Amino acid sequence: MSAPSEEPARAPAPGSISVFFPAYHDWGTIASQVVLVSRTLRELTDDWEVIVVDDGSRDRTPEVLDELTKLCPRLRVVTHAKNRGYGGALRSGFEAARKEWIFYTDGDAQYDVCELTLLWAARDGVDLVNGFKIARSDPFHRILIGRLYHWMIKLAFGLRTPDVDCDFRLVRRAVFEKIELTRDTGLICVELVTKIEKSGFRSAYVPVHHYHRLHGRSQFFNLKRVGQVAIGLGELWRELILEQRIGRA
Repeated sequence: MSAPSEEPARAPAPGSISVFFPAYHDWGTIASQVVLVSRTLRELTDDWEVIVVDDGSRDRTPEVLDELTKLCPRLRVVTHAKNRGYGGALRSGFEAARKEWIFYTDGDAQYDVCELTLLWAARDGVDLVNGFKIARSDPFHRILIGRLYHWMIKLAFGLRTPDVDCDFRLVRRAVFEKIELTRDTGLICVELVTKIEKSGFRSAYVPVHHYHRLHGRSQFFNLKRVGQVAIGLGELWRELILEQRIGRA
C-alpha cells in the first residue's frame, strides 16, 4: 500500500497590504471590523497588517483594542492622546502603513470590510481603487445633504470620482511619495481624491454596499459645522484649484 502523497505547499499570494481603521468612540464595532478584515486578508495575500488609529476615544475603545492586540498578533494600535479629527486620524494611518497597498475604511461598520476583495481584484494598472455606494443607508436628510455636497464638490473641484464621500479606498503607497495630506477634518477626503486625480494617478471605481450605523453617531453634516465646512472648502479650493498646489513642495 503506497503512502498518501503530500499536498503541495501553497505559493505565497502576491502583493502586500496595510489595512487601517480610524476609530473614535467605536468600541461597539471595531472588534468585529478587525476580526473580519483579518479573515479576509488571509485569503488575499500572506503579507498584511492591520492598524487601528484610536483618535482620542474616551469610551471603551482603548480597552477593546488592548484585548484585541493580545488576540491578533498582526494588529497595531496608534493612539492619539487627544482627538485630532478625522483627517488627523487618516494622516496617522497612512504614515503608519508599511505595505505596498493601503486600504482604509471607518471603524463604525457602515461598510462590509469583506468587500475589500472587490477592490483588491480591481487594483491592476491603477493607483487608487475607490468604492462608491450602491445605495446610501442613512436618514433622508443625510442622503439629501450628501448628494448636494457630492455634486457641489465634483463641479467645484472637477473630479471624476462617482462618490467622493465613500471612505472605502485602496491606495498604492507610492502615491504618498508625490502628494502630501494636510487637513485634519473630514475635508481630507476631498483633498486626497483631488490630489490623486490632479497628479495624473489612475483610478478605478467599484460599487460597494452601505449599511445603517449600528453604534455611535456620525461626526459630520451637523448644523454647527456647516459654516466651518464652507470656509474650509473655500480655502481648499483656492489652494488646489486656483493656486494648483497639488504635489509635495
